[in-house]
Amino acid sequence: MTDSHPTPAPRPRRLTAAAVLTGAEGAAIAAAGLFLMALGVLGHPSSVQQAELGGVTVLALAALPLAAVRGLLSARRWSRGPALITQLIVLAVGYAMVQTGGALLAGGVAVMALAAVVVVLVAHPATAEALGIHRAAQ
Repeated sequence: MTDSHPTPAPRPRRLTAAAVLTGAEGAAIAAAGLFLMALGVLGHPSSVQQAELGGVTVLALAALPLAAVRGLLSARRWSRGPALITQLIVLAVGYAMVQTGGALLAGGVAVMALAAVVVVLVAHPATAEALGIHRAAQ
């Protein structure tokens, strides 16, 4: 008996690293959503409904990077877009943190650096090749 399925190429470390970092971002976003929902119930918000809706919205946003992680680990071509969109959102959040200044300044710089690293990892030609994204013929 012969195996009719070719052995897949090993996943590049860059792709795995991008998936892990994007997963950490997705987990942090989900934790923020759960925290907002808990504050809506346990805290003293001006509107419980708004607090809960905000938490649910943030949880829904966490689905984007978590879906990207699944696609990146499975080397799916479509996963590059959600991973990059997530990084744009993370860059915006980091920029807002930097603009606030004070204690959030260092955190904002770290968040922006993390997003920049993931963009480089996802945009790398070896990652594109592993995802089946080929350059157009020139």
